[in-house]
This record gives sequence, structure tokens and C-alpha cells, in this order.
Amino acid sequence: MAKKAIIAVSFGTTFPETRKKTIGATEEAISKAFSNYDVYRAFTSKIVRRRIKENEGIEIDDVDTALTKLADKGYQEVYVQSLHIIPGIEYNLVQDAINRHKDNFTAIKVTSPLLNTFDDFQRLVLFLKKQSEYLPTGKAVLWMGHGTAHKAFTTYACLDHMLFGAKSYVGAVESYPDINDEVKRLQHAGIKKVYMQPLMMVAGNHAHNDMASDEPKSWKSILKDNGIQAHPVLKGLGEYPEIQKMFITKLESIIKGDE
Repeated sequence: MAKKAIIAVSFGTTFPETRKKTIGATEEAISKAFSNYDVYRAFTSKIVRRRIKENEGIEIDDVDTALTKLADKGYQEVYVQSLHIIPGIEYNLVQDAINRHKDNFTAIKVTSPLLNTFDDFQRLVLFLKKQSEYLPTGKAVLWMGHGTAHKAFTTYACLDHMLFGAKSYVGAVESYPDINDEVKRLQHAGIKKVYMQPLMMVAGNHAHNDMASDEPKSWKSILKDNGIQAHPVLKGLGEYPEIQKMFITKLESIIKGDE
């Protein structure tokens, strides 16, 4: 019988608590859904891997290393589960690594990230709407995306537009739409209080510092300066069973050959 494995690949995080609640929880869900596969972990961020090794003494593989180890162990069928949110720079790194190792396996495939097709967007928009559906007038949820210089930066603006009329808003730390764009939208809608949450797999550095801190340039401080009370919710997307299921559905599709 051919040896089969799944590599769950994410950007990673240096925050151990959210790593366990998000990435770890999603990996556990994948293991339960695919009990006849061995599940491994890889992070695409070189900085995150280095800091974890320095601070925790834990060595986490990049995708190339993980694939090399699986080939050496005799695995023949490998599925790479991307836990990235958008098809941006980090996801391209995963695809490049797979291309370098494709001749080492009889089968190797990668899932698309969380947001790739129109159906993906519709499912996530429905999820986001449900998180704010019962909030009273004057309150909303503001989701913080990472942002990117890659053309996939349009993902965040698309989500923000698709949520028009709901009590949910999407901005990005490193691209468009930024916090100033969202402040204008919130003020126009008469929002006086927002619950800020990361639109990221984990509640890591950006969530703690750029979103929730008291630093002058944090989203919390900028909102406060504009008359909007901001309450941080440090809960990454990976904590939600609904999001875990979205990833698992993608994996089911590529294993069945539907993608």
C-alpha cells in the first residue's frame, strides 16, 4: 500500500497560544477527516521559523524540507493543504516548492487557499455576516486582513464590497483598503463601536500590535481618535470550525480529483 501524507502549510506565527488554537486545531481537524493519511506541518515564513527555533527550541520545516523528508521516508502520495487566506506571495512559494519536488512522488497536489473562486468568497462572506448579524444598531465587526503587494490585494476590497449593507467591514494592514478608508465607511454608517478581529489564520503579531495595542498608529487608537470605540477580539480564523471545514472541503476535492 502506498504511503500517503498531508502537509498543512501556513505562514506560521511566533505566538504559541494562537498557534495551538488555530493552526494546531485545523491540523487536528484534518487528521480526523483523513485518518488514513499522516499529517505534517510546514511554515512558509522564514522569520517565523527562525524565531520559533530561537525562542522555543522548536524546528519547523519549510515546504522544501518537508517534501524532502517525505520522499526520504518513502511517501508516494502527498497532498499539500494550503492554510493561506489569499493566493498571494506565500501561496506562490508553496507552488514553487511543489514544482521542484514533483518528480519525487507518484502524486502530489496542492489545494487552493481559502479565497480563490467566487464560491469561496460567497462562503466566507456568509460566515462573516453571521458574526455580526445580531449586533444592534451602531455596532459592527471590523476585520483586519494582512494585505499584500501581490495582485491578490484585491481580495480584501472585494470582500469589503460584498459585505456592503452588512454590519461587517474589511480592511488591510499592508494594502487597500486601509484603516482610514474603513473609518470613513464606519462614520458614514453611524457606527460608534466595532469589534475588531483578524481576517488571518492566526491572531499573531499584526492582531496584537497593529490592531489591538495602544500604540498611536494601531487600529484601536486610530478608531478612538475618530470617535469610534474599538474592542479587540484576538481570535484567528483557524479557531472557527466553519473555517476548518472550508479548508477540509478543498482537500477532499483535490483528493477526489475534482480540482
